[in-house]
Amino acid sequence: MELLAQALPFILILISVALSGLILLQRSGAELGGAFGGGDGGGGTLYTRRGFEKIMFVTTIVLGVLFILANFASLLLGK
Repeated sequence: MELLAQALPFILILISVALSGLILLQRSGAELGGAFGGGDGGGGTLYTRRGFEKIMFVTTIVLGVLFILANFASLLLGK
């Protein structure tokens, strides 16, 4: 348990950097033109994620859950 308590801050840093990078790499559905009713005509339409985009989306969700669990573990271990 002591080893986990010492490694947990580094694990949190790695997860947060990876999570931030994946969030920044994802395509944004909200464009500035869509806020004013313009845009490319696709404002508000949904699309299906395929291939690498789907992998990034699922990985982002998994890393988000791991980040929350690691923070709870940090809270319980008193670090």
